[in-house]
Amino acid sequence: MIDWYMKVLKENYANFNGRARRSEYWYFTLVNVIVMVVFNILAGVLGGISGTLASIIGIVGLVYNLAVLVPSIAVGIRRLHDTGKAGWMMFLGLVPIANFYLLYLLTIDSDAGDNEYGPNPKMIG
Repeated sequence: MIDWYMKVLKENYANFNGRARRSEYWYFTLVNVIVMVVFNILAGVLGGISGTLASIIGIVGLVYNLAVLVPSIAVGIRRLHDTGKAGWMMFLGLVPIANFYLLYLLTIDSDAGDNEYGPNPKMIG
């Protein structure tokens, strides 16, 4: 799980080209959710002890969110490429009902073989 997360951050930080497997996208997303839950729990617990500590944790969480914003968008676009869709489809997340279709696209299996965005990452390794 951490391997997929680190692959996105180290090898593909701002790579909007190519394809990303479901594992790469969803493990990256899972680790991000876990990290944010930990930040929120710490801020809540420390908020009862010291408002200053809670503020510091909140700022660290904000910095983390900003640091992973570009790789989050990049891996989402590469995931859509893996299903044969254009990266612009990420904008469907801004439309209330259409975001269910985006979720569907992010969960379906890869296009078999090569597509216009590159070779199937399952076949590469």
